[in-house]
Amino acid sequence: MTTVKDILATKGSRVLSTSKDATVIEAALLMNKHRVGSLVVKEDDDQIVGMFTERDILERVVGEHRDPATTLVSEVMTTEVACCTLETSIDEARYAMKNRRIRHVPVVDSNGHVHGLVSIGDLNAHLASSQEQTIYLLQEYLYGRV
Repeated sequence: MTTVKDILATKGSRVLSTSKDATVIEAALLMNKHRVGSLVVKEDDDQIVGMFTERDILERVVGEHRDPATTLVSEVMTTEVACCTLETSIDEARYAMKNRRIRHVPVVDSNGHVHGLVSIGDLNAHLASSQEQTIYLLQEYLYGRV
């Protein structure tokens, strides 16, 4: 069974984060600079207190006509954060993302410390790679080595 740990082994464990006291414009510029769709919002003790996503910007900043230069991340972040562990299966992570309609899930240990972040794109890339490998092996089986 493939787990989230397998994806992080390939992808890496780098997680971009922000403070809840950062302004929306600061967080959005960080997201643009690194070409990511979300940031983990952490407290000083490294605990997750929220997620700040593109959807938060669209719905809670733009949609509510807030000024991104004066609005704090804490005012518009998503506070109900779905997390998974390194042992979470890829199927379980995909199911959680689909049912909760989210695209990013932090990977945490039993103490709540972040070990990585997986996105629906990561899960899709892993599935595509796995399917390509299966097709290759089936072609070798059917037609011999080329």
